[in-house]
Amino acid sequence: MFKRNVGSKERVARMIFGALLVCTGVVALHASVLGIAVAAVGGVSLITGIFSYCPACAVAGRQPTARSR
Repeated sequence: MFKRNVGSKERVARMIFGALLVCTGVVALHASVLGIAVAAVGGVSLITGIFSYCPACAVAGRQPTARSR
């Protein structure tokens, strides 16, 4: 359905940092308003890493380089 626009190295980085942001937002910031915002940003990063598709990159016309696929 969607053409992948996130390379493999970036995909791994998005998943790792997304998971860390979700954990930080929920656990370390005690689910405060700031914590929920941090967790939401982490969730978006995690989802874009899982699906290898970023809508913002698609709008910008960004494609992964041949080396990062």
